[in-house]
Amino acid sequence: MGFKLVTLNLNGIRSAATKGFVEWAEQSVADCIGVQEVKAQAADIEGRFEQVAQMPGYFHFAQKKGYSGVGLYTRHQPSDVIRGLGVPEFDDEGRWVELRFDKPGRKLSIISCYFPSGSSGEERQQAKFRFLAAMAPHLQALRAEREFILVGDLNIAHREADLKNWKGNLKNSGFLPEERAWMTQLLDPAQGGLVDVYRRLHPDTTNECYTWWSNRGQAYAKNVGWRLDYHIATSAVASTARGASIFKASKFSDHAPLSIDYDMNI
Repeated sequence: MGFKLVTLNLNGIRSAATKGFVEWAEQSVADCIGVQEVKAQAADIEGRFEQVAQMPGYFHFAQKKGYSGVGLYTRHQPSDVIRGLGVPEFDDEGRWVELRFDKPGRKLSIISCYFPSGSSGEERQQAKFRFLAAMAPHLQALRAEREFILVGDLNIAHREADLKNWKGNLKNSGFLPEERAWMTQLLDPAQGGLVDVYRRLHPDTTNECYTWWSNRGQAYAKNVGWRLDYHIATSAVASTARGASIFKASKFSDHAPLSIDYDMNI
């Protein structure tokens, strides 16, 4: 049995729906779709987006209307649903929803997560650093007790190969040395011990790896992009990944869906 897992920053679920997201999801034959930046409240979801592609959705909404928010649509019944990291500053922003699929002898989580962006100014960049500082031990504690795949918009391009204009972005949020060092530590087998699944499958790709393009200028047309959307997994789960694809035939958002097929059962 295979397990197809998709991640997509929607930049607003209502906006993405007008651009064909729901129809695409129905055709994607995914087992689970993680979405970020839903930009909606429960009342906006009710009656419209509670299910997508016959999959019920589980959400963590921001308190602020029209802001952030994450969700997971799945064909499989979770044994538990966890909303939030336990850090009020970020839980108020709706950044973490975790579905647990536990069976005798196996503990597995699928997580949709939306890391803060620091691009709007120093205040938000400092919030992003606080988020990273809280996230690292949280992921380590999780890894100590269960297998997991975290999907989402991490708002970090890890390596030079992960964005088109890396030299021009060395001092910009998303490619700052501190952010990249955090990712390096997270993915170090001797430290964080987690795996960037796309890079495991495609260690050398550059231009075709991007998942986000600025709406300014001709960024999309010229493929001046960034790889900001990830599958981050424990090593045992990552080893089952068999193929990855980034869907660019239609545009639902300023991000593209990243799909990875895993050779595992839920």
